[in-house]
Amino acid sequence: MNAVHVRSAEKALNVGTWLIVFGAMLYSVLTVTPLMADHTADRWAWTAPILPLVVDAAVVIVVKLDDVLARLGGHGGRWPVVLRWMTGLMTLALNTADSALKKDLVGMAVHSVAPLLLIVTAETGLAYRRAIAGAVAALEAKQKAERAEREQQARERAERVRAEAREEREYAAQLAREQRDHEARLAREQTEREERRHREEREERERLEAAERTARERREREREHREQERARLEHEARGLAETEARERAVKAERERREREERAADERAALLARGPATGKLPEDEARRIVAAAYAAGFPVRQAAKLSGWSVGWVSTRYAEHREPDADRRADLAIASQ
Repeated sequence: MNAVHVRSAEKALNVGTWLIVFGAMLYSVLTVTPLMADHTADRWAWTAPILPLVVDAAVVIVVKLDDVLARLGGHGGRWPVVLRWMTGLMTLALNTADSALKKDLVGMAVHSVAPLLLIVTAETGLAYRRAIAGAVAALEAKQKAERAEREQQARERAERVRAEAREEREYAAQLAREQRDHEARLAREQTEREERRHREEREERERLEAAERTARERREREREHREQERARLEHEARGLAETEARERAVKAERERREREERAADERAALLARGPATGKLPEDEARRIVAAAYAAGFPVRQAAKLSGWSVGWVSTRYAEHREPDADRRADLAIASQ
């Protein structure tokens, strides 16, 4: 028998017990309610199911608490026994009362089946639960003893393994000491040879490092000289470039002023000609209109100077009002 069988038996006992309890409760409510209704005032007839429900609730409490105590291996004393038998006898009395009043022995026997079954099931279920709890405790004690025995055997095996390992370590340590002594002697001889070789290599390395430092210092001096020479040439190149840029800027400014002066002279010459006696050629008229726009003349005055219509001149003025109009006006005047 193992824990699975115990759980299966306990589950079957619980299911069967609660089926009997709820079946007896339902049967008791259906049987006792008419009796209570006959012996209750008409206006309180609706309270007839309360008494059987209260008694059956006490039965449920007894069964549930007995279950819990049996699982814990405890005992509630005499009062749970009194409550269990009192509720069972009350249920029996209530279920058979109606048949007893009618002197119906068959009815009493029939209606006593459910209460008696409930009483016996409660007592039997408690006994079964206590027996199961005892079996579970015994099974757990057995498993605990087996586990302790297995742990003891495991400790003994581990101790034997540790003893064997300790002996092997001691033997290995002895061999290792002998090996270390031999290796130490060889190492001392090798160290002496290595020290001689390192001393010779260090002297050779110092000589090479000294030669390399000398060469490096010479290269550094040459590099610094090249850097200084390159910096001097770059400085001279920047000075020359700045000088050329200044000269180009001065030349461009001079050419701009000369163009502006020429354009101003040409505008003055065109505007000094006076009103046209006839319609001038379009190119000449455009130059006059451009000069008039640059001088701020009204449209009608520009129309008189060019000999063209006011609408045409207004169109030219609108063209000159666009971005860069002043520059285009000077170009129009200076282009001829």
